[in-house]
This record gives sequence, C-alpha cells and structure tokens, in this order.
Amino acid sequence: MSKENVETKEGINALSAKAAYNLANVTKTKPQYGALTPKWLTKLLEFKGLETGIFRVNKVVEGETPLDVLCSQTKKSDIIPDGYVEYETEPREYRLNSISTIINVNTAIEDVYSAPYDQVQEQLGLAIESLRERQESQLINNDDYGLLKNIADSQRIQTRNGAPTPDDLDELISKVWKEPSFFLAHPRAIAAFERECTKRGVPPVTVNIAGGTFLAWRGIPIIPTDKLLVDGLKNPQSEGGKTNILLIRTGEAKRGVIGLFQAGLKNEHSRGLSVRFRGIDDKGVASYLLSLYCSAAILADDAIAVLEDVEVGEYYDYD
Repeated sequence: MSKENVETKEGINALSAKAAYNLANVTKTKPQYGALTPKWLTKLLEFKGLETGIFRVNKVVEGETPLDVLCSQTKKSDIIPDGYVEYETEPREYRLNSISTIINVNTAIEDVYSAPYDQVQEQLGLAIESLRERQESQLINNDDYGLLKNIADSQRIQTRNGAPTPDDLDELISKVWKEPSFFLAHPRAIAAFERECTKRGVPPVTVNIAGGTFLAWRGIPIIPTDKLLVDGLKNPQSEGGKTNILLIRTGEAKRGVIGLFQAGLKNEHSRGLSVRFRGIDDKGVASYLLSLYCSAAILADDAIAVLEDVEVGEYYDYD
C-alpha cells in the first residue's frame, strides 16, 4: 500500500477516505429534471378520446328561450306554440395537434450501464415528462385551440387596481357561476392574491383534491401552473409583472372545457401518447419516436373566464 493511501495527519495511521471510496457502493438517485412540474391542469381537466382526431362542437343558436311555450293555468288559447331548436350550420371543428420528439440510445451504453437504472426507461421517462409539460403549455397558450385565445370577449374582465383582489375573483365567479371547477393561476399570482387577502383580513382556506393541497376561494380551488406566463416568462426575475387568472368549468356533461386526445393509438404508452421503436442503425444506436396528440375545446362560452392584467408585484407593510 502506498504512503498516500495511509492517513498520517494528526497522528492517524489508517486507510485514507480517498482510497476507501473506491471500494464503497454509492447510493444514487434517478435523473432529476428540475424543470418538471405537477401539471395539475392535465390532471383536473376532463379529457375525451377521439376516433379520428377531429372533434366537432355542435351548438344551438342562442336566444332568450329555445322555444315559445304555453304556460298558463287558464288557457287563453287552444293553440300550443310550435317551432324547433335551430343549430349552427357551420359548427367549429377541432383537430388534434401533434407534439413529437425522437430519443436515441447507444445500445452499448444500454447493455453495460443499465444497473441499477434502465438507461432506455430513464431516457424515455424524461422525454415523456417533457412532452407532457409541452402539452400543458399548449392547452393554455396555443394560437389555435389554447384556452387564452378562445375566451369570449364577454368573459374577459380587468382587475380593479392591478393586484388580484377577492372582489376580482368574485367577479370571475359571476362569469362562470354554473358549477365552476377551479381557478388556474401562476404561483406568483396566487401569492399576490394571498397578500391581498391578508391585507383585508380574509385569509383563504385550503382544500385537498387529486392528491394535492390548494388554496381555495369561495370553496373553489386555486390551481398553480407556470404555463400562465408572467410578462411572457415562466420564471420572471423582476419583482413585478402581469399575468392572467382563469376560472374553468370542466366536463362534457356540464358543457364545460374538455381536453381532447386520440384514443386507441398503436404502441400507446398513456393517454394520447405513443412510443414507437424505430430500429437500430449500423452504429448500434436505437431510436424511439414519441408522439403526443392533444387539443382542447370550450363547449360553452360561460365555461371559462379570464381576469386580465393581473399585477404580481404589490407588497405591503403590516406594522
């Protein structure tokens, strides 16, 4: 044994830690990807599987009442009003959007370095999580089907003073009053709302749903997502900034907001996601194609509303 492998400092004559390290088993974690989020929107939104990637939303032409009716204790006429309910002649159709990526794995690396963790499964797992992150972002921000782009003008309101107040969220509830499911907001917008509640002495309660604990206002959970951007950013560095807060009713039976996916995919891994093995090239590199098909539809205008221009940088002294 060489002298450098023996501890002699302070009179200790023993094997050094540096040398002993070579014989030790190291406990390792799986790859940790800090950009991953809980993706609560895709967990709480009701999804509908499609047969052919196309979803048509048939609507009735709106009016005060769909039909004229006779409603009287004493008939003033023996004639019962007749008519029919009119449908839109050109209903909107939604087509699924494809989000894809290719993962390459050196088979020699897979063979030699797959203990304790399978290299292929770890690579695929991280890729799938990345696709799901993109899916949540597209559900909110896509230029075609994204929720922010498709909210009716009548369902858009502005904050009274910039910061999100209890009065502002109450106004949102007045727009989505038919069984609202959840608010959706950036974490900094939620923090700003908490400060406004603290200032007024009306702290929000917490609720437990889908395995998570959330703040709630008027019994409606406030769900966090960094896909509702602040000044166009997920993680803004400035103290202030503006964002939006959504209130959503979800469910087809409730004529709410629903997510869409392709059902019955070949090589289906999970909802709307397929993983296909593309083969091994002459250099021994295995290739996998990951494809995720998704979209969203707002079945009725009053299924969603947005509070716009929400300022997240208002702070107070509580002395």
